[in-house]
Amino acid sequence: MADTATTASSAAASAANTSTDAPPFQLGKPRFQQTSFYGRFRHFLDIIDPRTLFVTERRLREAVQLLEDYKHGTLRPGVTNEQLWSAQKIKQAILHPDTNEKIFMPFRMSGYIPFGTPIVVGLLLPNQTLASTVFWQWLNQSHNACVNYANRNATKVGLNVLVQKANKFTPATRLLVQRFVPFPAVASANICNVVLMRYGELEEGIDVLDGDGNLVGSSKIAARHALLETALTRVVLPMPILVLPPIVMSMLEKTALLQARPRLLLPVQSLVCLAAFGLALPLAISLFPQMSEIETSQLEPEIARATSSRTVVYNKGL
Repeated sequence: MADTATTASSAAASAANTSTDAPPFQLGKPRFQQTSFYGRFRHFLDIIDPRTLFVTERRLREAVQLLEDYKHGTLRPGVTNEQLWSAQKIKQAILHPDTNEKIFMPFRMSGYIPFGTPIVVGLLLPNQTLASTVFWQWLNQSHNACVNYANRNATKVGLNVLVQKANKFTPATRLLVQRFVPFPAVASANICNVVLMRYGELEEGIDVLDGDGNLVGSSKIAARHALLETALTRVVLPMPILVLPPIVMSMLEKTALLQARPRLLLPVQSLVCLAAFGLALPLAISLFPQMSEIETSQLEPEIARATSSRTVVYNKGL
């Protein structure tokens, strides 16, 4: 059976025309090397590409069918490596890797920036009231919860009060500090969000696979590693989003253009947030590979006994 599968894959690979712009296609494998940060960065740039939000149902079916044909060695002549990589990119952006079901558009990683940017703008609006603070934090964490769940395998108010009481700050300094207030709130809430939405993984464990992709078992220790890695990305994620725009806006607001046209403040801030968001997301989720590796000696004894492999891999989730 293994020989047949190998033959089919080899035949499919030879059917895919060699492209100078694309490496040889590997089904289920990342296009870029995952051993380096740059490789992971390029890989996740593909995953968050918002253009995949506009892929039609027909194009998705064609992409899935193309990958099935490759898998079974029935690929039609003339299909290039670039076409196969594109098909896999579409499938991975839209369908959950475990359930193979479509992820609701606002909760896909490719939709995180387009649907999340308005929320970030709201979080950074100046002169927040208690009600607006609570609303934007609730909306942000609700969106994050849905994203965390869809991609699974309360300091801000208190800080604002402290800032208002800090009379030693000049008005300009107080405004700048206020703009940084959302970061600790969002970062800490993001960690809680990940744990709450994926707590079931800690209780039941997650699948770990050997080097050949065979299921070894279910590990709670691997689940802890997966949630820790995901939580760390959620700490890094808000840094550029909530730190860079206040710095940039504090400088832009002093320009003659924005002082003469205050109505441009919100559109300019939105563009600054969008740029920071577009930079922060791939940087944060590139910290760890999606398929992370762990030594079997660190896992449960039954896992170590079930395989001769020194290491196993697990899906960290996004």
